[in-house]
Amino acid sequence: MLANGLVSHATFVVAHAGLHLAYNSGVPTLHQAIFLFAAAVVGGLMNSVAGGGSFLSFPALLMVGVPPIQANATNTIALWPGIMGSIGAYRGELKGNEAHKVLIPLLATGLVGGLLGALTLLITPQQTFVRLIPWLLLTATLLFAFSGHITRALRPEGGEAPLTTKSAAAAQLFVGFYIGYFGAGAGILMMALLSLLGMTHIHRINAYKTVQAAACNGIAIFAFVAKGVIYWGHAGVMVLGALTGGYCGAFFAQKMKHAHVRWIVITIGFGMSAYFFWKSYGAA
Repeated sequence: MLANGLVSHATFVVAHAGLHLAYNSGVPTLHQAIFLFAAAVVGGLMNSVAGGGSFLSFPALLMVGVPPIQANATNTIALWPGIMGSIGAYRGELKGNEAHKVLIPLLATGLVGGLLGALTLLITPQQTFVRLIPWLLLTATLLFAFSGHITRALRPEGGEAPLTTKSAAAAQLFVGFYIGYFGAGAGILMMALLSLLGMTHIHRINAYKTVQAAACNGIAIFAFVAKGVIYWGHAGVMVLGALTGGYCGAFFAQKMKHAHVRWIVITIGFGMSAYFFWKSYGAA
């Protein structure tokens, strides 16, 4: 039944791309727009300094009344321009044969996974996704909190890399699925996967991770737009806020200690997880 649902939605996406795109005309109130802009500014700043911006931007959409699945889709498109902008900063790391050899297989399976994840999200009942939110946020927070330990534990210190390109591409299918379905904390998974390929240069790892994130989120956005689940008024406000925060973050990144920002992000992540656990399981 799940496979049939995915095929049905895939057919919808293909049949309607370029012909008819559903449009959600919801417009935030002035107070909501100010709140979303502020949340996106801080989220964009967090992303540019240490990551974890979705811990603020996604709950902010829920708090102004956007339904959970639509909030997840809207959050994806709101933060995507910032990801695309980061690729330019890493363009020097994306040159050469290694980039093509590693990225093409990972992108191929990541795109498939990202689309399947997005289509699965679109057939998930709202109430089911509501009950998954605290678990997804908690998982993402734990990944973020222990990212350094995960990367160090998995990074090879010599000899052959634990994974081949083919096996890494297979794993990226599942990472891509997670990105399309929810995505928060997926950067840690991609960095760990690239480390298992034997990569040790942190800037190159970040470059490859950013390209993969842009691609997987981009294909998910295609499905979200075709299905008409994005709140464009809310997304527009948040795009401006995220870009503003990202630009300011480049300045603050040089002034603030990275460890302090990480602890702020982790605290927000655990706080939001606790809040949504209470809303989903304890409020009644």
